[in-house]
Amino acid sequence: MKTLKDARVGDTVRVARLHGEGPVRRRIMDMGITKGVELQLRKVAPLGDPIELNVRGYELSLRRADAEMIEIQ
Repeated sequence: MKTLKDARVGDTVRVARLHGEGPVRRRIMDMGITKGVELQLRKVAPLGDPIELNVRGYELSLRRADAEMIEIQ
């Protein structure tokens, strides 16, 4: 299982599945990250957290702990 945490800068990936439960999963979905959507990893902070994504035409910063819950193809 490959997660968003494993992606490299410049990669464009597709969301295969969301892990997590309850409010955490709901928050991720409210940000526009749902099954089948394409994400592009734009930047990673110098210490590795957070990461910046391009999702549905906007930029989104996401913690690495949340990125681990997003399974990609």
